Amino acid sequence: MAEEPTTTTLVTPEKLPSPSLTPPEVSESTQDALPTETETLEKVTETNPPETADTTTKPEEETAAEHHPPTVTETETASTEKQEVKDEASQKEVAEEKKSMIPQNLGSFKEESSKLSDLSNSEKNSLDELKHLVREALDNHQFTNTPEEVKIWGIPLLEDDRSDVVLLKFLRAREFKVKDSFAMLKNTIKWRKEFKIDELVEEDLVDDLDKVVFMHGHDREGHPVCYNVYGEFQNKELYNKTFSDEEKRKHFLRTRIQFLERSIRKLDFSSGGVSTIFQVNDMKNSPGLGKKELRSATKQAVELLQDNYPEFVFKQAFINVPWWYLVFYTVIGPFMTPRSKSKLVFAGPSRSAETLFKYISPEQVPVQYGGLSVDPCDCNPDFSLEDSASEITVKPGTKQTVEIIIYEKCVLVWEIRVTGWEVSYKAEFVPEEKDAYTVVIQKPRKMRPSDEPVLTHSFKVNELGKVLLTVDNPTSKKKKLVYRFNVKPL
Repeated sequence: MAEEPTTTTLVTPEKLPSPSLTPPEVSESTQDALPTETETLEKVTETNPPETADTTTKPEEETAAEHHPPTVTETETASTEKQEVKDEASQKEVAEEKKSMIPQNLGSFKEESSKLSDLSNSEKNSLDELKHLVREALDNHQFTNTPEEVKIWGIPLLEDDRSDVVLLKFLRAREFKVKDSFAMLKNTIKWRKEFKIDELVEEDLVDDLDKVVFMHGHDREGHPVCYNVYGEFQNKELYNKTFSDEEKRKHFLRTRIQFLERSIRKLDFSSGGVSTIFQVNDMKNSPGLGKKELRSATKQAVELLQDNYPEFVFKQAFINVPWWYLVFYTVIGPFMTPRSKSKLVFAGPSRSAETLFKYISPEQVPVQYGGLSVDPCDCNPDFSLEDSASEITVKPGTKQTVEIIIYEKCVLVWEIRVTGWEVSYKAEFVPEEKDAYTVVIQKPRKMRPSDEPVLTHSFKVNELGKVLLTVDNPTSKKKKLVYRFNVKPL
């Protein structure tokens, strides 16, 4: 017996407005008839499909309503393709991940508010005490031998709108123990002077690590995302160029500190601003702990970060995690505080994209990690980080159809991907006129894991109708479908 279709309707504007803009107006009668959108994509956004034209509408009202965004419907039905058995590689991947028991997360964590008004009375008292100690130290030139203004990350220690947020980082790193926080602050200022941080920020250092560490996009809460790709060090030439002797390791450390300093100075240290970073650590093909030069440089870098850059990590996501890293974590885990553990998230190869999407929208995730965002150096004239994407889970043995109803002549451009593919994909245009022929945009195509990760299509619509994007999942694994589209009126 055929499975009963499940239908979801969304109304998607051609381009979502920025959060600061007022949403489109909705008529009361239509708004009452439609539910609101939820994370499960079962309801409707505030923008509505065009209603039937009213012959009594005034000319100026007709002009304002000329451009109509398309309506999107998502329908799930049973797969029409023969059910496939998991291939040997997939079975092995899943078995290995289960065997290693990779933890998804290690406890809940809610980031402390950076709003000064949210501090408890005891926290406010601690902040006042620390500010008093800092004032005394500045007056007595304890930080420097000269009366010059002392800054950290470009922000004065006192009498700046951002100063309190900076001091709060040191307090939280030492559990609001004022004397310990002040000692940490003094040591950090001393280290920054010895390391000549302010001069380092302005230096023109040369390295080949653009693919090893880079910033890309923001998470769902607005934190900038930093990617660390350790597998790049499998390149022997790059590895030797970076770690082969002490001088090269020092240069590596200076380039990483410079990168971090420049990234931190772009954060918002105002009360309530975003002053932390989301870290993604890609462990795929990582050289591991056997490389003593890498181990030594990493240890030194971690110590410097812990001592001099408090409370700058919102969350640490480890993706493509291999078995050996879990062994390493088992060793260091007992020495970590529950709060530090709660910031960690782990995902094996088969769940890396799904895990990232929990925290980062697909349009913000780089293509190589399952998202739609291309490298800033590449050109994507049709889409940007601001063009939102939709996600659908395609269950095993089901077929998902995205129906985009067009109300005006236009060029429709869309991107679509299924992480790991192993599905069949087709696209067609169905005119509204009953006797018109269906136009095949993309014949049914079996997509393999080795195929291009993202498909981009465009179609010129000269008559009213709908574009159907169909993904058929004959496998026994659920799949994540991601798509987005833009409309260019003719």
